[in-house]
Amino acid sequence: MTFSPSYIHLAAPPFPYFLECDRTVYQPGGQHPNRNCMGKFDLLLVEQGCLYIGEEDKQWAVTAGTTLLLLPDRYHYSVKPCLETTSFVWIHFHTVGEWIVAEGEPVFVNRETHFQQFLTHPYTIRVPQFGPLPGSFEHSGQAEMLLQLANGRRSSAVWQQQRIFEEMLRMMDLAQHDAAGSHAVEIAEQTEAYIRNHYAEPVTNASLSEALHFHYNYLGRCMKRVYGLTPLEYLADYRLEQAKLLLLKTEISIAGIAERTGFESTPYFSRRFAEQIGISPLRFRKRYSR
Repeated sequence: MTFSPSYIHLAAPPFPYFLECDRTVYQPGGQHPNRNCMGKFDLLLVEQGCLYIGEEDKQWAVTAGTTLLLLPDRYHYSVKPCLETTSFVWIHFHTVGEWIVAEGEPVFVNRETHFQQFLTHPYTIRVPQFGPLPGSFEHSGQAEMLLQLANGRRSSAVWQQQRIFEEMLRMMDLAQHDAAGSHAVEIAEQTEAYIRNHYAEPVTNASLSEALHFHYNYLGRCMKRVYGLTPLEYLADYRLEQAKLLLLKTEISIAGIAERTGFESTPYFSRRFAEQIGISPLRFRKRYSR
């Protein structure tokens, strides 16, 4: 049975965190245990042979050089025993941020809800549920380093394991950007950089198109694909982030902050701030002042 590729979209920060890992070897006739709702992600990296495994109504033959991500709230089962010696590394991890399973284009979590809970806007890590290991990942030796650290001192291993695990996720995420079209990523990053450098100035669809030499519709598609926001939505969020910093770190008046962050008027700034942050700029400043 053929299924459309599924991707797991993980909101960060907070970043998913490493729990434990090990290597399992099955001889012919061995098979993966059946488990239901184990409560943590199970990333399988097959090194040799083939692992036949299913999750709910999906089934895969996970061959050497491929990876499968089993989800924490699903039923996993062996489809059939291994036909040859099969070796794989498994990595358990967890996340307290929102995650979504979807096919095709990236899906983005609710930015307002994420901000209210974690005080920052999310970046979406996109990982394929099943597919080949990225070349950079396969030759990095990072899975082996994780296994070696599992036998070391916990005080030093915990930091290194999390760093290596996040680098593995980074490689898998960036591979999806490349597969989706590196040109779109490049254009989105150029648009983001322009917005960050010019947020205090009047920025419009026309000025973005003129500065970046692309039609605004194309800039919007690239930004939506990579960040889940149009350029002007990203601009509004970034202006509010800068306004929060000025409210916390300076004594500049509310009107002065509105002007410095590119808002057209003080009432408009106050209204947008209250809509997104939940309180007025003045109350926000007072809440964190001594």
